[in-house]
Amino acid sequence: MVASTSEQLTALAGTTVIVHPLVLLSVTDHHARSVSRNSTKRVVGVLLGQDNGKTVNVANSFGIPFEEDEKDSKTWFLDHNYIEGMYDMFKKVNARERMIGWYHTGPKLRASDQEVNDLFKRYIAKPVMVIVDVRPDTVGIPTDAYYAVEEIKDDGTEIRKTFLHVPSAIEAEEAEEIGVEHLLRDIKDSTTTTLATRVSEQLASLQGLQSRLRDVHSYLLDVVAGTLPVNHQIIYHLQDALNLLPDLSDSVVTQSFTSSTNDQLLVVYLSTLLRAVIALHALVDNKATIGRAELEEGADEKEKEKKTAEGKKSEEGKEKGKSESDRGL
Repeated sequence: MVASTSEQLTALAGTTVIVHPLVLLSVTDHHARSVSRNSTKRVVGVLLGQDNGKTVNVANSFGIPFEEDEKDSKTWFLDHNYIEGMYDMFKKVNARERMIGWYHTGPKLRASDQEVNDLFKRYIAKPVMVIVDVRPDTVGIPTDAYYAVEEIKDDGTEIRKTFLHVPSAIEAEEAEEIGVEHLLRDIKDSTTTTLATRVSEQLASLQGLQSRLRDVHSYLLDVVAGTLPVNHQIIYHLQDALNLLPDLSDSVVTQSFTSSTNDQLLVVYLSTLLRAVIALHALVDNKATIGRAELEEGADEKEKEKKTAEGKKSEEGKEKGKSESDRGL
């Protein structure tokens, strides 16, 4: 018996997939080893963790041999025996980590994803699929989680399988946070300051926000053009987000924003002036220090020349006295 689409959406409502940093590092290492073999294809692996109903905790992963034809999406190979062998070994190490889904490095959905997901249903009743974007130029959360659902049409046409996107987050346990901090400390550029790091992080966040707004804009244009059907859940989320925005047409709110912005810019202006004054003071102080050093060096050279001249005079006096004594004899 196939559950209706609304029942499947209700069952998945509120589900959040939590991905740990260890999984991201493992997937990145898997992709890097594939690139080292001169392969630009995506990599596939198994996700391990706990499925607590509304929260799916992805705590570990391992890569699996996977090959596919880039030209023909129907042609692909996945090693079943490798999955079973590796899972048996992981189960001996940590029995709490069970097989909960699979991942690939997309970075987008592929035509063969439904077939691969059906294969994983042999081991898991409801596998989660996580796409991990390993491209270094992307900003934002690098994970997208999906569940396979069967869409039932009202007109009685054939049931169509599709993927339903669910929220994902990056969280770490205390031990993982310490490990990530040590790792970042080792790869941190010592020439950059804390302020520069914070500014670069805020810039990356704004770029990620701009990318998401661009996606929302293109989606709404496709809905208006009739290319995509209306998804009421997405519309509800957009409406909630827009309701959280301040009403800039209100003069009181506008004045409050202006006052806050002016106060922040005043602090930036005073900080810039203070940095300029400190830099000029350091320049003048350095110049004065160099001048004093040059004067002391010149005085030392004059004293040395004076002593040298006196030494020469005394030597000449001794030579003259010696010659006069020789003539007297």
